[in-house]
Amino acid sequence: MQRNIQKNVDQKSIITEQDKKNCLDTIQLTKLEQSYRGWLQVASRSDVRLSRTRILLLFLLIRYTGAKLNEILSLNLFQDIDLSDCHISIRDHHSKDTPILRKIPVSHSLADEIKSMLSDPVFSTSVKTKFSIDPGFVRRKFYERSKSCGFDKKLGGPEMIRKARAVELLKNNMPMPAVQSILGHSTPNLTKSMVSFSEIEIQRITQLFMEGESDRKTSARNSFFGKIKVVEQGDILTRLEMITIDSFSVTATITTGSVSHLGLKQNRLITAEVKAQWVVLQRIEDSKTISCTAENQFDGRVTQINKGDINTEYIVQISDITELCSIVTTESYRQLSLKKGDRVRALFNSFAVVLHTG
Repeated sequence: MQRNIQKNVDQKSIITEQDKKNCLDTIQLTKLEQSYRGWLQVASRSDVRLSRTRILLLFLLIRYTGAKLNEILSLNLFQDIDLSDCHISIRDHHSKDTPILRKIPVSHSLADEIKSMLSDPVFSTSVKTKFSIDPGFVRRKFYERSKSCGFDKKLGGPEMIRKARAVELLKNNMPMPAVQSILGHSTPNLTKSMVSFSEIEIQRITQLFMEGESDRKTSARNSFFGKIKVVEQGDILTRLEMITIDSFSVTATITTGSVSHLGLKQNRLITAEVKAQWVVLQRIEDSKTISCTAENQFDGRVTQINKGDINTEYIVQISDITELCSIVTTESYRQLSLKKGDRVRALFNSFAVVLHTG
C-alpha cells in the first residue's frame, strides 16, 4: 500500500497560528506528563494508586499515539498492545471481525513502562482486558491535571492532547504520511501524488522517530531539554539562551560556525548537557558573600553523596524532574563539608555547555 505526499511540501506550513495558540507544546506536554507521575507517586492508598495508574496509562497512550479516547478505551490491553514489536493496534470495533485500522509504533522505553504496568497482578486483575472506565471520568481527571499545571483545563483534554501530538510531530519534521498514518488520516488534505512511501517505510520512519524522541534525556542528570529563546550571534562566538521544561534558563556559548552547522535558531528544540566536573557547588549562605561570574546558577538540595578515595560525587535536586551531578576531589569534599539535605547553589560557565539537536 502506498501513501503519498507532495514533493518539497513544508510540513510546518500546515500548522496554523491558531493551532499553535490552541495546543500545548512539547515542553508543556512534558510538564503535564510529570504532573501525572507526581500525582501517582503521592497516592497512599492502594485503590487510589490503582485508579491513578489507569489514568496515567491512558494519558501516555493518547500522548504518544495520538489516538482518540474511544480508540484507547476500546483496546484489548493484552492483545492490541504488542510490547515485543513495540506497536499498538487500533481496531475497528464496529466491524464483526474487528480488522486492524492502523498500527502505531511506540518507543521501547514506553513499551517497557506499559509492560511493567500490565505485569502487575493487581493492575492486570483490575482491568482484565479493557480499561472499563467512564469517558466522562477520564476527561474530568485530564482537566484536573491540566489545571494543576496552570494550563486551561480544555488544553489538557483527550482531544486536545491528540491534536497537540499531531502539531508536535509535524513541527519536529516527521514525514507527512507518517503523521497521517498515526492519526488515521488516509487522505492528505493539501497534497498530490508526487512522492510515495510504502507502509513499511512509514512504519520504519515512525519507529526511528519515536526512539529518537524517547532518547531525549528530559530528566537525566546534567541534561536539560527545552527551546532556544535567544540567539546573540557574533563573528566568532554565539551566545544562546534556552528555556527548559521546568522553566530554567540555561546559557551556552559556542562557535558561530557550530550554530550554522547545527541549524540553531529561536524555538528550536534542543538538549543541553554539562560534564559533572564543570559543576561547582556553593553553600547557599556562602553564595551571598562570594561573587561568581558563572552564567548558569541553580539552587537545590544535596540528595546523595558518593565518596571515593580520589573523587566525590554530589547529586543535587534542583527541581522535581532535574538533577545535577557534581564531581570534586575528595580534598574539596572535606573543605565543602556538605551533607545530605544541605541547600546549595550549583554553578557552571556557558562555555561548559554542550548542545545536541538529535
